[in-house]
Amino acid sequence: MTAISTANAQHYQWGQACDGWHLLATDGLSVIEEHMPPGSFEQRHRHVHARQFFYVLEGEATLELEGTVYRLQAGQGLHVPPGTAHQMRNDSHGQVRFVVVSSPRSHGDRVAAPLESARA
Repeated sequence: MTAISTANAQHYQWGQACDGWHLLATDGLSVIEEHMPPGSFEQRHRHVHARQFFYVLEGEATLELEGTVYRLQAGQGLHVPPGTAHQMRNDSHGQVRFVVVSSPRSHGDRVAAPLESARA
C-alpha cells in the first residue's frame, strides 16, 4: 500500500479549468480532492444513489442545495443526501480546494437538475 496524494493520484479536468484527483475510487466509496479557480462552477445535478459530503480545504465555496445557498469556508463541510439537487461554485476571487466523499461512488449516478427546479 502506498500513501496517496494529488502528486500520485489519478488526475482529471472538468468544467472551466477545474481539476480533480481520485484519492480513493471503489464502487462503495469515492474520495476526490478538487480545485476550482475563481468564477468556475459545476452543472447543477443530483445523484440517485450517492450520498456526498463536501469539505472545503482552502478558500470559500458556494454550495447550492435545492435552492438554498451555503457559503462554506475552509474547515467547513456540508452533507448532500441522495436525490438532492446541488451545484458547487466558486463565486469568490480566490482559489477553492475541497474534498468530496461519495458513498456509493457518484460516477454514473448523475442526473441533470435544471435551474428551473431551484427555489432560489
